[in-house]
Amino acid sequence: MSNANLSSLEIIRREKLNNLFEASIQPYPAPAFTPTHQSVSLLKQYQDLKSTENSKLEHIILTGRIMNITDKGKVFFLKIQDAEGHIQLYIKRDDLFPGDDKTGWDMMIKNALDIGDIIGVKGFMFTTKTGEPTLHVQEFKLLCKSLKPLPIVKVDESGQTHNEVVDPEFRYRQRYVDLILHPQVKDVFIKRTKIFNYIRQYLNAKGALEVDTPILQSIPGGALAKPFITHHNALDVPFFLRISNELYLKKLLVGGFNWVYEFSRDFRNEGMDRTHNPEFTILEWYTAYQDYLWMMDITEDLLSSLVYQLYGTYAIPVGEQLINFQKPFKRITMFDAIKEQTNFDLTDLNVEELKVVCKKLDIQIDPNFGKGKILDEIFSTTTEKSCIQPTFIIDYPIEMSPLTKKHRSKKGLVERFELMINGKEIANAYSELNDPIDQRARFEEQVTLKDGGDDEAMYIDYDFLRALEYGMPPASGIGIGMDRLCMLLTNQPSIQDVLFFPHMRPEKNLH
Repeated sequence: MSNANLSSLEIIRREKLNNLFEASIQPYPAPAFTPTHQSVSLLKQYQDLKSTENSKLEHIILTGRIMNITDKGKVFFLKIQDAEGHIQLYIKRDDLFPGDDKTGWDMMIKNALDIGDIIGVKGFMFTTKTGEPTLHVQEFKLLCKSLKPLPIVKVDESGQTHNEVVDPEFRYRQRYVDLILHPQVKDVFIKRTKIFNYIRQYLNAKGALEVDTPILQSIPGGALAKPFITHHNALDVPFFLRISNELYLKKLLVGGFNWVYEFSRDFRNEGMDRTHNPEFTILEWYTAYQDYLWMMDITEDLLSSLVYQLYGTYAIPVGEQLINFQKPFKRITMFDAIKEQTNFDLTDLNVEELKVVCKKLDIQIDPNFGKGKILDEIFSTTTEKSCIQPTFIIDYPIEMSPLTKKHRSKKGLVERFELMINGKEIANAYSELNDPIDQRARFEEQVTLKDGGDDEAMYIDYDFLRALEYGMPPASGIGIGMDRLCMLLTNQPSIQDVLFFPHMRPEKNLH
């Protein structure tokens, strides 16, 4: 990289790097320090020992990134950050370089170190005169020289924060820096992993089997969504990134598995906002010989126990709301929920009558929308945001649910629910359609919609129809949006806050 593209601080750091190389000091050595402790657990251990007669804690090896440097001539105080947190180091010149020769001290410490460098140290714990637990360094090694300055956050004596990096563009694009500067961001992602792990353990304990299904698919089935299209060179045919794994999991039910699940990475070539990302993670599971009523019971049990496992309580803050996950959750039909919010009873209305309702409610719709899309637009516009506490919206119109079993007692409806929490859909579940004749007819209806201009309508998956003709047991299935669930349970306002690397436009002039 030309110096013309570097800041003055970056040029200085590169000069320090060259000086190290010239002095035969390796600034990027092979790993030589395996830490014996992490900062927070070490500080707790030391604090516990201080209350006993034996408070000596020696032969401690730590590694971490320098976050603060205080130069006092023959003594340096460093603050380093590791995977757990921060700890102070005390480095004395005479400990590392005995005698009058200052060359080594100046070369390796005084004129070499910068905030952001990664180091390894060995020493013993003591408490400074100001009462801060500190590691007295006896051995030191530079493990990685940082060439780019961190935008360090400073806190003054009054506790006020300065130079804090709050720009989302910077934080999402340079997540590695965001994680260094904001430990609370790391906590969000640790909690995300705990959420996944708990759900996996819960399902495994119930007898479910975790499986993998294809990401590249010849038919983008299982959902109403616009796919990404690519080309398979070896087969010389178009392929699609999956929008759902539903049809593959149902094929496994045909094959004889009773309960299968998958944390599926899905892709939908649609809009981006605070709750949508083109690449996302969804948990889907399908259970033979069960229906959507059973699925509601197990879903609320899973989420209720998950929240209690994470927080030791059922009620957690989400934005300005306090969401209570104690079961049972509210259950209400879709038409009743809309009627509560609008005073319009949409039961048995045809397309033209629904368009009149949209006009009265000032809802703009595409003229090509069928009945299902219109109902979805009315619900999402008028009713969805009112579902703050966990609410099962049940019994959807058949036009909105081409893969769902017809309701056993209500004509024109299907056995489906969506779980709404804090005004957003978290889960979608059915009593699954296993009638191959009915399924074929509904696929053909989707083709009519696609020919009419609906680019989210489904394709016909003939292999899935063939599988159904062999016979799929009655079953229930669910999809849970894991990114939205993580947003909810970590109290984050945007889906970008629970994705390590959210999609963004490529940077211009990045060298």
